Amino acid sequence: MAFDRSQSATYLAGQMAKSFARSLQKRSTILGFSPGQFPVLLELWQQDGLTQKQLLDKLEVEQATLANTLARMERDGLIARHPHPGDKRAQIITLTELGRDLERQALDAAAEADAAMFQGFRRFERELMIEYMKVIIENARKL
Repeated sequence: MAFDRSQSATYLAGQMAKSFARSLQKRSTILGFSPGQFPVLLELWQQDGLTQKQLLDKLEVEQATLANTLARMERDGLIARHPHPGDKRAQIITLTELGRDLERQALDAAAEADAAMFQGFRRFERELMIEYMKVIIENARKL
């Protein structure tokens, strides 16, 4: 039996993730951040002053990936790193003024990207799809 990508949830989920990232990419580039930086920004807008370890725990990404993302964000003036007062090995990551000021525009860009991707969906269909996505993500975390 041949593999049919159009019937593979795993394949389609990957394609969908790429599509959402591309939709956000178009909007985020203008604002000065990348889709890969958006989860970090979301966490810091919710709670500024986290350590890299705390971000790792919240974002569920590889350490090297986060380190590279933070380096680019620091280079771009979105975050600053400060010595941790109680742990010489740790650093506190805080938003810069630029990073804080970006919040409203970035959230608007993400909402626009979502709206573009859900074009043609009725409200209840969109809500169901999001609910299904949450269940799948939770199931995947159990694996």
